[in-house]
Amino acid sequence: MAEKTVKTLAEFESEAARFALSLAPIDRATLVMLSGELGAGKTAFTKAAARTLGVEETVNSPTFVLEKIYLLPRKEGHPMSDFARLVHIDAYRLEKGSDLAPLGFDELMKDSGNLILLEWPEKVADALPTPSVRISITTLPDDSRTISYAP
Repeated sequence: MAEKTVKTLAEFESEAARFALSLAPIDRATLVMLSGELGAGKTAFTKAAARTLGVEETVNSPTFVLEKIYLLPRKEGHPMSDFARLVHIDAYRLEKGSDLAPLGFDELMKDSGNLILLEWPEKVADALPTPSVRISITTLPDDSRTISYAP
């Protein structure tokens, strides 16, 4: 497991950007699970990653709509041109893994062009495949954050 402690929002966003640029498609969707308490920064991490990948529209928490899909630019020379879509899922309001089915989760997982960032994976753990990366964000007493990465 790797860990990084960031003290400012700028450092946090820079770390999220670095992480996003480190990803490459695999034979199925790339699934990144984001865990942490309310307010830890899961959505802020996703926003910074999305901006790095070229998403220009406003990225906010899909808590009430559960899922948002952003098309990623396919510009010549864009560092993430191999991913076609960023799929942002917030499972906070879900009760079990089968609640992912109406979102087309199984189909989304089959497409190697999808980068899926899933907040609150513990809510739907019974339906999740092995993730590409597990990220845990912990808020420290001084409001800095520790970001832990595990396979």
